Amino acid sequence: MAAKITFFQVGNGDMSLVRLADTRVTTILIDSNIRAAADDSDDETPDVASALRKRLLIDKDQRPFVDAFLLSHPDQDHCRGLSKHFWLGNPANYPDDNLAQEDKRILIRELWSSPLIFRRRSSSHTLCDDAAAFDKEARRRVEYWRSYRSAGSGNRILIMGEDLKGKTDSLGPIVIKSGEKFSRIDGEDYPAYFKAHLLAPAPHDDDSALEEQLSKNESSVVMNIEISPSAYATTKTRFLVGGDAAVLIWERMWERFEATPETLEYDLLLAPHHCSWRTLSYDSWSEKGEKAKLNEGARNALGQARDGATIVASSKAILDDDIDPPNIRAKREYKDILDDVDGWFGCTGDLKDQAVLEFTVESSGKVKLAAVAAALAGATTTSVAAAVVPRAGSGK
Repeated sequence: MAAKITFFQVGNGDMSLVRLADTRVTTILIDSNIRAAADDSDDETPDVASALRKRLLIDKDQRPFVDAFLLSHPDQDHCRGLSKHFWLGNPANYPDDNLAQEDKRILIRELWSSPLIFRRRSSSHTLCDDAAAFDKEARRRVEYWRSYRSAGSGNRILIMGEDLKGKTDSLGPIVIKSGEKFSRIDGEDYPAYFKAHLLAPAPHDDDSALEEQLSKNESSVVMNIEISPSAYATTKTRFLVGGDAAVLIWERMWERFEATPETLEYDLLLAPHHCSWRTLSYDSWSEKGEKAKLNEGARNALGQARDGATIVASSKAILDDDIDPPNIRAKREYKDILDDVDGWFGCTGDLKDQAVLEFTVESSGKVKLAAVAAALAGATTTSVAAAVVPRAGSGK
């Protein structure tokens, strides 16, 4: 089966599913934003929960599951719906066996999370209920590993980045340090199909002033993921994700990788923070508008697009107004990046009432629009792409 990457139409929020090309179709879900309106059959909001379930496998106990779930950071628009749609607890206590398949909560075989995204919060940025539930489950899984020094599916966790002051030093086997690459998912290695390079977050024990500046957004997990179209492919698709990482992080990324820009190269980019201007500038769009100054370091970090690259904004439709996010000038900058590589830009908000924007991974390393929704059945791939994802440089 072809490797696929699906972006769900969740408004200003993130929810992306990676399905690998291995024989079992291993799945990685990045964030969740299942709004209450999406669960209401009388509401026109796309039913993304059903769209997700249709793309998941069922285990031997008839439970739907994802092999890994990455929480980029604990804002509500990245974890909404977790408690309702996912089982957060020991799999031995899974309570939904007697429910209809569409009502069973999704089992998360392995959590991927950073302690820093919870550490860097303040009284003005408290955790929503779903984020608190995720935090509790992450702690449970860490304690499970501490007790048994191992864990099976449903109890596993990989910690993305070290904690402050050596607090994760005793958890070495389940910690992925910033800068490391890994190909492990739920206890199995998939080097032929998947490799991820963790770029952030990282603790700054040696810079207390900087550490005090960092919030949940600046602590977002940033990862460049290599996805193979087949076991023997030599060319991999690179998918760069960064949650809501703001301009400070991307500026520092460029300082760190300017000499090795290939680290940041991508074939597919999920525009950080729903195509926000504050990813590319320290200046407020609402205050300065077109006079806001572009940060060249952040622009360079996010500008390492490969030939034919695609950038997706997971956001509402992007209008020429003073809203941020999504932001019209950020969209222009991304389309300028794509102009140089003959790439294309898409926005989930352009799908209207459709649920997904889905791509297949090609042998060339590029991604190709595979589907938008059943409503467009019969349209060719080319015509669908032209309808929802304008060529870079058009309509700027």
